[in-house]
Amino acid sequence: MKPIRLISGVVTVGFWTLMSRILGVLREVMILALIGPGPVMDAFVAAFRLPNMFRRFFAEGAFNASFVPLFSKRLESGDHPTEFATQALSGLAFILLILSALAMVFMPALVWATAGGFGSDERFDLTVEYGRIVFPYILLISLTALFSGVLNAAGRFAAAAAAPVFLNIFVCFSMALGAYLGGEVILWLIWAIPVAGIAQLALVWIAADRAGVKLRPSRPRWTPEMKRLVVIAIPAALAGGVMQINLLVGQQVASHFEKAVGWLYAADRLYQLPLGVVGIAVGIVLLPDLSRRLSAQDDAGAKHAFSRAGELSLALTIPAAVALVVIPLPVVTVLFERGATGPDDSAAIAAAVAIYGLGLPAFVLQKVLQPLFFAREDTKTPFRYAAWAMFVNAAIAIGLAPFIGWIAPAIATTVAGWTMVWMLGYGGRKLGDVARFDSQFRDRIWRVCLASCVMGGVLWITTLLLGPFFAVTGFRFLALAVLIGIGMVTYAVAGQLFGAFSMRELRGAFRRGG
Repeated sequence: MKPIRLISGVVTVGFWTLMSRILGVLREVMILALIGPGPVMDAFVAAFRLPNMFRRFFAEGAFNASFVPLFSKRLESGDHPTEFATQALSGLAFILLILSALAMVFMPALVWATAGGFGSDERFDLTVEYGRIVFPYILLISLTALFSGVLNAAGRFAAAAAAPVFLNIFVCFSMALGAYLGGEVILWLIWAIPVAGIAQLALVWIAADRAGVKLRPSRPRWTPEMKRLVVIAIPAALAGGVMQINLLVGQQVASHFEKAVGWLYAADRLYQLPLGVVGIAVGIVLLPDLSRRLSAQDDAGAKHAFSRAGELSLALTIPAAVALVVIPLPVVTVLFERGATGPDDSAAIAAAVAIYGLGLPAFVLQKVLQPLFFAREDTKTPFRYAAWAMFVNAAIAIGLAPFIGWIAPAIATTVAGWTMVWMLGYGGRKLGDVARFDSQFRDRIWRVCLASCVMGGVLWITTLLLGPFFAVTGFRFLALAVLIGIGMVTYAVAGQLFGAFSMRELRGAFRRGG
């Protein structure tokens, strides 16, 4: 067996994901500046969330959990992996074409179901209009996810990780062009999305061809292999997309409060930066690696990969979470407060960012724990846990909203995230020693927490000292850069002193590639 190199894979995926998330933040900065919180932005957020929601079901949730392990094992054993992938491609395309056609017809019903608070004002018609333009993106991005799964299973991570960058490049360029030409920026934004989807699909399709996996659509066939894929994929569609479903519940609640949909969306995009770079990158690389190791009965290697993935994830995520909790307002003010976005908007977004920050380690741990089940083709267990987590999310979001207002969905998402982690960790015990973090992980995790707390204290003091500079337009970005730089240096030094990590070990891991 040729194992996937965990560290180098995570670095590759993490780098491209970081580029995508940075451009994503730029995208949100432009949206907030050129469009701003209000009816048009609320309508865009609700419309764009529809294809993204179904993408999590059909692509990132179902296919990463079902297709990748099955394809990885066929690739490892040489059991006609290309034929299997071709069948999956044809079946997925057929289903998504039907889904897209139905969505175009029943778009008003979809909008009512996901943003019922829009029903009495102009946002409803705008969301229906925008939704019909962007919904076909699901076909393009879901097929992109399938090709990405093929590439990831083969250990070719770069093209699949780079594909999301195209969306943000197209969107940012289109908005800038629309603003320059004096047109309606929102229409440039909306139409850029399906065009970007075509570019993303072309990139990974060509990369798969070059990797020797030549897939061409054919007539869909119902074979035992496809039946097995669907049986695994159905519960995985919920288990893998639980965060998106929780956000959807939050949107439904937030739609009853003015500007709340836009505030939560901006906060979500900000905490998604570390989540995407760390959690999603680790999950993408870990799933095919665990699948192939377990297929080869390499339990010791699987436990090592699982423990190092958890250690790396939390070593990067816990300090990021502390930063989001301690300094959300300076970050939000510098990034988002301009144009149509004012101080009151920044304060609201910052409050949501801090709450999401408390849940960030949980969201990342889910990406580490779920592959333990998915690699064994067990999606039913995470499905049950996801159902309970969704119940917790809905109960808190709906139950607290009348008392604390629009912030209830953020609290609900965070609590549901930790509920899901507890259930995954408790349920994982039945999987044996492979699903238990090793002694190195247990010895270092408390040191990571200690170093992060030191960093948090330094960030808080530095924010007080730099406070006047955040109020001066010409110095805001410099002040934020200095603040973040001091935090990173503090964490690196504290982590070394407390033994949270060793630079020598990290350099050695990079040289070995895993």
